[in-house]
Amino acid sequence: MQLNLPQCELKLKKRESGGFEVYDPLRKRYVALTPEEWVRQHFVAHLIARCHYPAALMGNEVSLIQNGIKRRCDTLVADRNGRPLVIVEYKAPSVPITQKTFDQIVRYNMVLRASYLIVSNGLTHYCCRIDYDNDSYAFLPEIPDYLSIS
Repeated sequence: MQLNLPQCELKLKKRESGGFEVYDPLRKRYVALTPEEWVRQHFVAHLIARCHYPAALMGNEVSLIQNGIKRRCDTLVADRNGRPLVIVEYKAPSVPITQKTFDQIVRYNMVLRASYLIVSNGLTHYCCRIDYDNDSYAFLPEIPDYLSIS
């Protein structure tokens, strides 16, 4: 499926049971190729190649505990001191970005306290900066370069 992201080379392999797997360079293993995973792999490649996000400071499917329940945020980017800087939540291209999507990422951020939140379905992307000092947020016109926010 064509996304609103630059093309990238993905390593695919066919499963014996049918379907495909894609190599996730952050998890360093093959994972099931779902529509959401297709978005994740393209978006991560974009963050690394075009926005200069260091792969060594990124993780996919990062575990967190929220109200005693184990959750996983789709992608977490740390700053150079290892603190959460950016949380990214992905949806499949067929899933519209709704208030429910923003509510989900905000719940994760109540635990992680990242400065930037990004949601994407591969077609539409939203990024906002959280200002904890003024208890506010602002949507940004584009995904910021890592060097400008770290």
